[in-house]
Amino acid sequence: MTAHDEDQPGDEPASDPVASGATPPLGSALSPSVANRLAALLAAPLAPGLYVVATPIGNLGDITLRALAVLAGADTVYCEDTRHSRGLFSAFGIRQRLRSYHDHNADAERPRILAELAEGKRIALISDAGTPLISDPGYKLVRSAIEAGHFVTSLPGASALLAALASAGLPSDRFLFAGFLPAKQGARREAIAGLAGIEATLVLYEAPGRLADTLADLATGLGPREAVVARELTKLHEECLRGLLPVLATDVAAREIRGEIVILVAPPPASSREVGDELIRERLTAVLAEASLRDAARILADELGVPKKRVYDLGLALKVQD
Repeated sequence: MTAHDEDQPGDEPASDPVASGATPPLGSALSPSVANRLAALLAAPLAPGLYVVATPIGNLGDITLRALAVLAGADTVYCEDTRHSRGLFSAFGIRQRLRSYHDHNADAERPRILAELAEGKRIALISDAGTPLISDPGYKLVRSAIEAGHFVTSLPGASALLAALASAGLPSDRFLFAGFLPAKQGARREAIAGLAGIEATLVLYEAPGRLADTLADLATGLGPREAVVARELTKLHEECLRGLLPVLATDVAAREIRGEIVILVAPPPASSREVGDELIRERLTAVLAEASLRDAARILADELGVPKKRVYDLGLALKVQD
């Protein structure tokens, strides 16, 4: 203790913030409440059934008290990678039994889990990070458990999808989560064409090694829309890159990108929604006199600010009518 820690002559004694009616520091007010709440959750009996539990996507502080209580009280916790999940459990002193459940063993493990549920066991399902079933295994297990009449519930928590959407600055009143696009360019471009006309913010996951190629294909298929690349969310090197798709594609191609990535793309511009099919048909009739349908679709998509697939589909319909 230094001299500054002790009462100095003439100083008034430190007042008690609680006794004086002042608001106590957050830590002193929060700690007992958190401990008591967690103790109550741990003491409460856990009903038999399947618990789908969200876990942190990076920052361990994002675990919920209810998740800790369920993971500690479950008879078995199924996870994608036991080595990865043991690190999470070790951080919080949880010693429950871990078994793996992933895409490669799901068909073999699912009957075992359903049998455990039939015995009245309490089973928790987690993924390596975030909320299970969101681009992670678990859908068939949840569906089978429901069909068998077992209690199934989810514990909400961290999700890269929602974390990225909340901080992107793009419209969030309507969005479409499309998961991972195909790895092969042809299939990827076809999938992007199918997303072009959707009037919602698009949310995608991508691996760092494919990010530059995917952004380039998005720029080609969707045009210069506003977009965000969010990576390493909640982690030490969290970063959000914002800009138009073509610019982001060029910037990302010139640097090394690591970590978990979420891509968000703004909806089509309002102008593309205001262009009616009649106007597109009129222009198609004129342009098709001198160009192929593929070229006409590209020309009119640029001219009218509408998705190329929309023009192409209307062109096909015109050819059928002719």
